[in-house]
Amino acid sequence: MKPDDKKPEPFWSSDPALGEGEIFSGLGERRGTTLFLGKFTMTEVLAVMGRKGFLKEAKKRGLWPLVFDLDSSAYPLQRLRIHKQDKSLETLIVDLKIREGPFTPRPDSVPDAPRRPFASLLLEWLTLQNPSADFTERHGALPGQQHPGLGMSRKVMDIFIYLGKVTRKDAILAFPAFYHNAVLFSRYFRFFDPRKEGEVLSIRRTFSHMPIKQLAWAVHLNCLRSADGSPYEWSASEQVFPFAKDLKDYFDSRAYKAAVKETLRRCVFELDPEDFDRKVGSID
Repeated sequence: MKPDDKKPEPFWSSDPALGEGEIFSGLGERRGTTLFLGKFTMTEVLAVMGRKGFLKEAKKRGLWPLVFDLDSSAYPLQRLRIHKQDKSLETLIVDLKIREGPFTPRPDSVPDAPRRPFASLLLEWLTLQNPSADFTERHGALPGQQHPGLGMSRKVMDIFIYLGKVTRKDAILAFPAFYHNAVLFSRYFRFFDPRKEGEVLSIRRTFSHMPIKQLAWAVHLNCLRSADGSPYEWSASEQVFPFAKDLKDYFDSRAYKAAVKETLRRCVFELDPEDFDRKVGSID
């Protein structure tokens, strides 16, 4: 990504003048890669963040003033970064890669899964972190973390859900890069592939006695073993937050639930404790 040479624009106000009904009143009238999703000014995005409580919570955490950086060089994929005070890696709070596009289910899911293309918001990457906080012995780093989490996932999801509704999407899609991301997203999303849904549930239930940090590292370091003794390797798959009725019906269907249940019955995992201790000990 090319650095932006323009002077940072701070989010000074936490009480936008626009009402929520006015925020996206010009939807469909503007297009361009200088706009978020090709539609929205940053003033409109800021207004939604204010209405959904993100700005208030950022202030509470001392993450103020906020500075935004929208990179559209790979449009329709866009990268929105939000920083505290200045645009540097050390001040990064939110790092989002997002685009609009169709999601067409693969034909290898359950037999009665919907097959049409679904207009979607695709979250290709999402980092939420507090650069002003430090890890502790009790709350250490998860795989991929440079700073502790932001603790604002619910408010961020409220923003995505609002965007999905106002742009009349069928779904929001996430691609969890790490196992613990999938667990976090599972509060709101389900894997389109019921076998993946069952796989993640099986790991969480099998190791329910383990703290999520320890389990996340065990998965990341390939220290789990499948029934045949082979190392388990995490792979990303589509997690879906549905708006469309046929998608909601799919996740509520007997066929989907039966496929999840069958995967839970079939999947067996064990931890290789010696491999885990050795690999964890080698992490700086």
